[in-house]
Amino acid sequence: MRVISFCADGIEQAAGRGFYEWLESQDADVICIQDLRTQEHLLRDDVYFPPKYNAYFFDNPEGTNGVAVYCRDLPKAIMTGMGFNDFDMEARYIQADFEQISFGSLLAPEAIDGDEKSMLRKTQFFQQLHDHLAKIRHKRREFVICGNFRVAHQPRDVQLSEENKGKAGFTDAERGWFDQMLIDLGYVDAFRAAISDDDEFSWWPNGEIGENGWRVDYQIVSQGLRKTVEYGGILKSKSFSTHGPLSVDYDYEICPEDNMPRY
Repeated sequence: MRVISFCADGIEQAAGRGFYEWLESQDADVICIQDLRTQEHLLRDDVYFPPKYNAYFFDNPEGTNGVAVYCRDLPKAIMTGMGFNDFDMEARYIQADFEQISFGSLLAPEAIDGDEKSMLRKTQFFQQLHDHLAKIRHKRREFVICGNFRVAHQPRDVQLSEENKGKAGFTDAERGWFDQMLIDLGYVDAFRAAISDDDEFSWWPNGEIGENGWRVDYQIVSQGLRKTVEYGGILKSKSFSTHGPLSVDYDYEICPEDNMPRY
């Protein structure tokens, strides 16, 4: 299966830059999109609803943030939010459940340098997310959580790591939370399971690919999927937003005929 994650900076402007035309050639099974910056009922063009996908949105009444998940196969259920009452409007999450696997599209809250309140709120969000991930790892299913976590985990995930050290998205506290998720809870950074190269970035804050790159977009997967990861790639040859789409291929069937997972 192929899963694509993309932070759009506004899905309408990304569509105008050719995102959906590119998507047609990718043969993805699941597509997770974050930061829609609009509402579903305002998306009048059929381009936002490709005929070979089932599209689900969790937008914001104010037209900010918003997430979506596109599934080739029909999911059993769709879940919106994580039950974090203080954050389900500020952050965004939608999840598509299949028989043995779930796919989530996550947009974490943003922290601003020098703004202690926003940094505190982001820390509180990750504490609750940690508890959520600890709980669901005991479920008898696999998870693929895609999204813009707004955190760069390691120095090699920031092009100018020394200059950006301690800035929002690259603080010791945020990086420590990632360590807890990957080491203590046993989740897997799918891209790093396939690609160990340095200079692999998914976000360029100034919009210029190759300048001040950060890797803040992830596919975080449950331990059972570790050995199924076959390929990971970040699109850099085309620009649909300040983020590059992240594609990961897995040796796994979402809906096998006998309803048993295939590795």
